Amino acid sequence: MNESIPKPHGPPITFPLHISEQTITPLNNTKHLLVSAYMDQRVNGLHIRIIGIFRRDSVQPLHCLFCCGGQVSRTTTPATILQHSDHFGFPFVTTDVMCQVPQNCKATHVTLLSQPDTGLIVPMQIWLPIRNQTTNEKEEKKLQFNFTVCISNLFGDYNNVLQFAQTLEMYRLLGVDRVVIYNTSCGPDLNRLLQSYSQEGFVEMVPWPIDQHLNPSRGWLFSQHGGDVHYFGQLTTLNEYIYRSMDRSRYVLLNDIDEIIMPYQHNSLMPLMNMLQQQHPNTGVFLIENHIFPKKLLKKSEKGPLPQWRGVSGFNILEHIYREEPDRNIYHPHKLIVQPREVAQTSVHEMIKIFGQRFKVPPDVCRIIHTPISTPTLPVLDMLHRDTRL
Repeated sequence: MNESIPKPHGPPITFPLHISEQTITPLNNTKHLLVSAYMDQRVNGLHIRIIGIFRRDSVQPLHCLFCCGGQVSRTTTPATILQHSDHFGFPFVTTDVMCQVPQNCKATHVTLLSQPDTGLIVPMQIWLPIRNQTTNEKEEKKLQFNFTVCISNLFGDYNNVLQFAQTLEMYRLLGVDRVVIYNTSCGPDLNRLLQSYSQEGFVEMVPWPIDQHLNPSRGWLFSQHGGDVHYFGQLTTLNEYIYRSMDRSRYVLLNDIDEIIMPYQHNSLMPLMNMLQQQHPNTGVFLIENHIFPKKLLKKSEKGPLPQWRGVSGFNILEHIYREEPDRNIYHPHKLIVQPREVAQTSVHEMIKIFGQRFKVPPDVCRIIHTPISTPTLPVLDMLHRDTRL
């Protein structure tokens, strides 16, 4: 055990813990929000990673306090605050708070204090449960899922039922075990659909009431869209899901609901990843190139929607059979398939900090079929590639 870790002193503090049951918890005496806490022993000397949303201009020293085996430790440890580099100019940024557990403490819950004096603790202090208590490489065989998809974020009155249902069923065909959606709000028809998928266990809905705490932006750039935080906290939910998945999913797909990560040489994701891992054994991050399939470009001779789909909210992604060729002379986005245990921090299109290597997957092996609701310009049909893989 590291000798620099503080040793407990004095009798333990005992009173009922107020454990947060919310996905977003305000931090007392600050402008910050806490989301979740995870055991993470990949960083030398630090044991706990708390994921939060911090106001960038109001960061002050914080101190970690633990519940050890049912009793509150008398010792705090100084917190290491790591603001993520991507914030797109918004006042609030995804932040990791790293904590060291005191000696002889079997930590089950953690909270943060603005002062190191534990005498300032009030009984109403909010605590976060520490998850991933047993995550290690030897337990990989016990993982519950091979593939999960993270959809972040669902907000507004989005009601594109047909696209959502088709996308979920396509992922089921590709071998995805669970689709996790961070949900602020959606339209009534889509809500009914997602409740049905949730009851059968294929979809997991994570409440994300970011609009109750901040003024979330509907855009990605502060100078253009304003607001407190990027795109309803998308960067935070992506990172939160990485850690939520570490002890239950071998691979995580990070993409939007209008995107499908599609293998082109395999019938499902497992043989694709088996091949990629065999060719790139030390790689934990696979970047998949984005390809836009514009809406409503069917020729007159091509079939439209099935009769039973008429009247369903949303649009039919199976009509998107013409693909734009990306301009690789300018920045071109990717989305990600990752092994969560190889990731420390992620952004939307790239990893910020990883422990292994990354690999850009050739588009003839796998690409994103991106079917946006609208595109800025409607391309000329003759300049597109016919692609009926979906």
